[in-house]
Amino acid sequence: MGTTTPPRTLAEALRARGDESLAGLLRARPDLLNPVPNDITQLATRAGTRASVVRALEHLDRFALQTAEALAVAPDPAPYDTLLSLLTGDGLDDGEQRDDEGAAITAALPGALATLREQALVWGEDDRLRLVRTARELLAPSPQHPSPTGLGPTVAEATAGMSPGRLQEILVATGLPATHDPVSAVAALSALFTDRTRMAELLDTAPVEALSVLDRLVWGPPYGEVTPNPTPPVKWLRDRGLLLPVSTRTVVLPREAALHLRAGRAHRVPEPVPPAVAAAAERDPQAVDRAAAGQAFTALSTLEELLKLWDGGGPTILRAGGLSVRELKRAATALDVSEPIAAFWIELAYGAGLLASDGESGERYAPTPASDEWLDLSAEDRWTHLATAWLAATRTAGLVGGQDAKGRALSALGPELDRSAAPDVRRRVLALFAELPPGTAPEAETLLRRLRWERPLRGSAPTAEGSDLRSRLALWTLNEAELLGITGRGALSAQARALLDEGEETAAALLSPLLPEPLDHVLLQADLTAVAPGPLERPLADMLSVLADVESKGGATVYRFTPGSVRRALDAGQAAADLHAFLAAHSRTPVPQPLSYLIDDVARRHGHLRIGAAAAYVRCDDEAVLNEILADRRSMGLRLRRLAPTVLASQADPGSLLEALRDMGYAPAAESAEGDVLITRAGARRTPPRTPPVPVPEGPPVPDDTLLGAAVRAIRAGDTAATVARKEPQEGATGSTPSGTLPRTTPAETLATVQAAAMTGSTVWIGYVNADGAASQRVIAPVRVEGGFVTAYDHTADEVRTYPLHRITGVAELAEEGKG
Repeated sequence: MGTTTPPRTLAEALRARGDESLAGLLRARPDLLNPVPNDITQLATRAGTRASVVRALEHLDRFALQTAEALAVAPDPAPYDTLLSLLTGDGLDDGEQRDDEGAAITAALPGALATLREQALVWGEDDRLRLVRTARELLAPSPQHPSPTGLGPTVAEATAGMSPGRLQEILVATGLPATHDPVSAVAALSALFTDRTRMAELLDTAPVEALSVLDRLVWGPPYGEVTPNPTPPVKWLRDRGLLLPVSTRTVVLPREAALHLRAGRAHRVPEPVPPAVAAAAERDPQAVDRAAAGQAFTALSTLEELLKLWDGGGPTILRAGGLSVRELKRAATALDVSEPIAAFWIELAYGAGLLASDGESGERYAPTPASDEWLDLSAEDRWTHLATAWLAATRTAGLVGGQDAKGRALSALGPELDRSAAPDVRRRVLALFAELPPGTAPEAETLLRRLRWERPLRGSAPTAEGSDLRSRLALWTLNEAELLGITGRGALSAQARALLDEGEETAAALLSPLLPEPLDHVLLQADLTAVAPGPLERPLADMLSVLADVESKGGATVYRFTPGSVRRALDAGQAAADLHAFLAAHSRTPVPQPLSYLIDDVARRHGHLRIGAAAAYVRCDDEAVLNEILADRRSMGLRLRRLAPTVLASQADPGSLLEALRDMGYAPAAESAEGDVLITRAGARRTPPRTPPVPVPEGPPVPDDTLLGAAVRAIRAGDTAATVARKEPQEGATGSTPSGTLPRTTPAETLATVQAAAMTGSTVWIGYVNADGAASQRVIAPVRVEGGFVTAYDHTADEVRTYPLHRITGVAELAEEGKG
């Protein structure tokens, strides 16, 4: 094909592109690479399949989509001026606003057309623009699928099958010369509807009611129902072809007439310029950063509390997967948040790899070994880890509490929460935040309007969760970003900007000075409480959470010491002396005497009773204590009996017996079979090593430059093999190479031809069938032929390969030999 010859097919248009342009197509539509097409023709065929075209249309912005929609109702092929006229109108509806809009469309149309060309949705020169057939079918009007433009079929399409007599009646009613040729009649009627002057004269004679009918149909849908005896206005329109029959009860406004009424515009409101994101408020950037850092610290504290809550083994997993409503409520109460927010924190911990299933019988959720590594990180590094996991996660906590397509409830940590569009929406929302000046909080409605303009088809269809999933994802992103400390007071923080643009290290460095320094002390008070005036160092916080119960949170955390909390510390292996030393070392106030008495009193009684397995037994050196237990009516359910003066046996298991005696006010300790006290350490339950859940990708991943370069070379080489000129077989030769088939030669002819090619350094064309039975054609330059194999440089694969001769179906010489 000469350089000035216009392409006749999409394949020819793609073949004329440069390598960079082909790589751009594959980058924009990565589904075309799976697998790599054999040649340009196969690439063009794949680019025209319905699934691939739908995916490409979903990634267009509103104006590019409106351009494609205009081409779908334009003649095929359409000149550039015709397309521009469909978007701007014919200029006969004067007005300064329309002039400004026309200028914006004129400026934006080349870019929109370039996008459509890059994605192989449009091909051809400007004087012959063609929308690929599949896209035209998807966007063109039909009774089952009305056009997005609201236009109906053309006169020719609507009158197909209409009798010549009926066409003649319409011509007569409109004042056109009668003709018995249906083609001429349709052409005359179309010419009338596209003639501004004659069409205006015809409509001037229409009844006012008829014009009202047209007004209801002009912007779509163009179809209407009629009765067997239509009203006079409808009959007037039908007699003159302004309403054409689709069925016995349905009529349609033909496209040419609708375009006249619209002043030539395919769309009522073209949108060539993306809507601006308006500012809702402008705040001090430093105040925004501080507020975001404070919320980031709260997020870290909440996640740590959740891990502690499930430290000894979390809730059981539902049979269908996920967390029960009751367990979600329990977690929300413990974290002092609402259930939707609790679901977000749980999903975030799961997505970051901090929580997982333990995989044992009676499956439960529990912290993973990675959670301990995360807790050992600095606060700023913990935050960047969470924020990065959130940005990439496809699991969508906002869906919890809703229903799936079958009406089943969606539960936290359930299997149906992945939405592949979520990462793209999150990053796009934050990118729009970043386009605003620092400290500026965007107006949510304008932000949603911008997202709808950028992807009008993506996520806009009604779903089981409701309509416009993409907008709902954006609203959830706004809330979750504030909870996580990505934003502060509605504006993007500096540390979040750095995370998006420069990476985790820069973001952590910006966040670190804004976070409070952890403290190594508390303030003990005489009412058996301790006040932590700020965040505590982790060892201190861990020990204090065992020794005391959290009574209140806020700027300062209040811990309360109780007999149960002190006993919990003793059960964990601490001695009374250790607790006294710990409190003295970490209190800025003297240890109150009541607290010292409480520790000594609980320690004196701790372990006085011993619980072991009989089913269970109680052992105590003090017979009076055992007598007291036997006499207590609350012990009747334990079914105790005395085995010896210092031993009682029970049919309850050791754990139940231990808890029952503690409820009765005693402080028993469990013991091993050897009689040693069993120490129960907090936080000992961990899952086996787990990898975080893998995000569900939204279509094929975008290939990197290396893969794109290799794919383009392979497609070019395959195209060379498919289109290169080949010598005709000599007269009398057994092999033949009909167009579109693999060459066929006898084994002897194949061997002789490749040996000759290896000696002369020439290039040949072969047919090859691999071990899986897949046939392909290749252009090779044989280097060596021996042992039943041919080693050659394969132009199709762009590498040296070895082929078994028995798998070569045939060989043909090239009319113009290539150089290997």
